[in-house]
Amino acid sequence: MSYTAWILITGSLVGISCGLVGVLLILRKMAMMADAISHTVLLGIVSAYLISSSLDGGSMLIGAMLAGLLTAWLVQWFESTGIHSDAAIGVVFTTLFAIGVILISTSVGNVHLDVNHALMGEISFIPWNTVDVPIAGSIPQATLLLMIITLLVIVVIALFYKEWKVTTFDPALAASLGIPVLLMHYVFMTLVSVTTVAAFDAVGAIMVVAMLITPAAAANLWTDKLITMFILSAAFGAFASCVGYGLAIWLDTSISGSMAFATGILFAISYLFGPKHGQLSKWFYKPGEI
Repeated sequence: MSYTAWILITGSLVGISCGLVGVLLILRKMAMMADAISHTVLLGIVSAYLISSSLDGGSMLIGAMLAGLLTAWLVQWFESTGIHSDAAIGVVFTTLFAIGVILISTSVGNVHLDVNHALMGEISFIPWNTVDVPIAGSIPQATLLLMIITLLVIVVIALFYKEWKVTTFDPALAASLGIPVLLMHYVFMTLVSVTTVAAFDAVGAIMVVAMLITPAAAANLWTDKLITMFILSAAFGAFASCVGYGLAIWLDTSISGSMAFATGILFAISYLFGPKHGQLSKWFYKPGEI
């Protein structure tokens, strides 16, 4: 497969996996948790390296998952003591991220792991770091990891679709029905964490935040149906990746940055022309008019 094809596939996988997870983040009003976890996983990655002396995908996933869970637990604990949610997220996110930056600067500065790489990523290098897979042949390591995580996200969302729906829209009803709301919350935070770190090496934290939030926010302007929102968000994420790559080649600029910018363009279009909640729809159709 060609160099360009692997970049497009990798970007699309980031868009699909983050787009699916992002729907639940938006509907649960936890968008800022995406920003927090996308940065605090840096601490998990660094810690995993310090313990294992390896940058392989398995140790990174475990470290990131634990960092994500730590972030979610600390935020929830601060909220339970009376701290406002936004303040709790701000304190936890900046503190854990700062610890990760300090550890990189002082302990792992001699390896291929630095703050700029973590924030911006470099998807153009992805096709060069490959692994041999039976039958499939040579596949970029980051792409293979994203394939696995994307499949995991789809399976988890599909298997517990009803539980996600009830716990998202009415947690009190979910608790009365015997659904473990807190457990589902931490399963979701784990899903956010592993999705984030799978995209981390390829596109960096900034694009991860864009892909987690913007396609889902755009999809929310087109429909109120959850299943349709999942499909639209994943499609928007993949489409933005392809459009962003084209923009990057045309302008000779950052691929990840262009992909993130493309999600913003999609959101602007949805904000204006979305048939359900777009601004033009509100102007042309008054309440009671259909």
